[in-house]
Amino acid sequence: MPADTTLLVVNAGSSSIKFQLFEVLADDRLDLELKGQMEGIGTRPRLEAEDGEGRSVANTGYAPGEIPGLAEALQELGGWLDRQLDGHRPLAVGHRVVHGGPSYAEPVAIDDEVIAKLDALVGLAPLHQPNNLAPIRAIRGRYPDLLQVACFDTAFHRHHPEVADRFAIPDTFHREGVRRYGFHGLSYAYIAHRLRELDPALAAGRVVACHLGSGASMCAIQDGRSVDSTMGFTAVDGLPMGTRTGQLDPGVLLYLLQSKGYDAPRIEAFLYKEGGLKGLSGISNDVRDLLASSEPGAKRALDYFVYRIARETGSLAAAMGGIDGIVFTAGIGENSAEIRGRVVERLAWLGCALEPAANAGHGPLISTPASRLKVYVIPTNEELMIARHTLAVLRGRTSG
Repeated sequence: MPADTTLLVVNAGSSSIKFQLFEVLADDRLDLELKGQMEGIGTRPRLEAEDGEGRSVANTGYAPGEIPGLAEALQELGGWLDRQLDGHRPLAVGHRVVHGGPSYAEPVAIDDEVIAKLDALVGLAPLHQPNNLAPIRAIRGRYPDLLQVACFDTAFHRHHPEVADRFAIPDTFHREGVRRYGFHGLSYAYIAHRLRELDPALAAGRVVACHLGSGASMCAIQDGRSVDSTMGFTAVDGLPMGTRTGQLDPGVLLYLLQSKGYDAPRIEAFLYKEGGLKGLSGISNDVRDLLASSEPGAKRALDYFVYRIARETGSLAAAMGGIDGIVFTAGIGENSAEIRGRVVERLAWLGCALEPAANAGHGPLISTPASRLKVYVIPTNEELMIARHTLAVLRGRTSG
């Protein structure tokens, strides 16, 4: 695999760094060569990787003190990748960046100005943006001339009708960028693309996509374009998530400020780390743990999660003037037949019905032939979308 025909994709989170390495073929098709992650950073660090055929090429555990933080993880992973490429460099590196703010509606080549603008958005995505920027800085420090491309989770939603993106606040704030952005856009862009391959007629219609994982959101997609999303100004809005509250009356925050003496950092911790499934259950932020538990808190959390998904389906259907199908994706959406079944059961009023065997087998098509709505399970692939975007920026730069 010549190093000068590869693209590297980096997706850095709070406790893990996912990566994929693609070879760019003669017709610009992307062939997966390596896939893996450094996970458990600071707790139980482990580097796992496999080749394009699914064969393990790395499975290394570390003591917590060896990889205490993201910087050490980036150094260790960077050295491992260098050895895989025999010390050569890829053509370019593509990064997932959660928040692009008002400036970026498309992927962009990274320079000092881009980094400064993305730094200014850290407060809008405090769990994600700093970690997204860390590998960008690390690679720039080592290879300052290597093309790096930022691919934004907000970009897929940037063409909403204005009425969907405004808050009912003075216009001056909207002009400053206080507006609904939406997130998980790389995932939704992949779903829209994949659905065109699986079911072109449905892809041309009105679909509610449910990205259900530790971070969770839903998106109204009409003819392949985002119409509305449950997430807003930040990635804490909308559905309850693993530890994020989801939609919350702002009056609750005023109560915490005025009656409980919370300051801004305490509010941030409350919104991002103490709510969601963990806060509701008092047990865990992991749906697998909650499904296995007989505790009342576990039932309460799952009932609320399912209720909000069903409720938001109706809201997003209204934004499109109807609904033709539903797609489940991400960790919970792809793997939990029980959650899918409970959501669709609540949507029976729409004429929605699942085929139990297909649902248990995780699809892709899990609705019955008689169901008025088609229901799919489509595994997402954000890294492939990042690679495609990165190649497009690279080719544009090369042709220019």
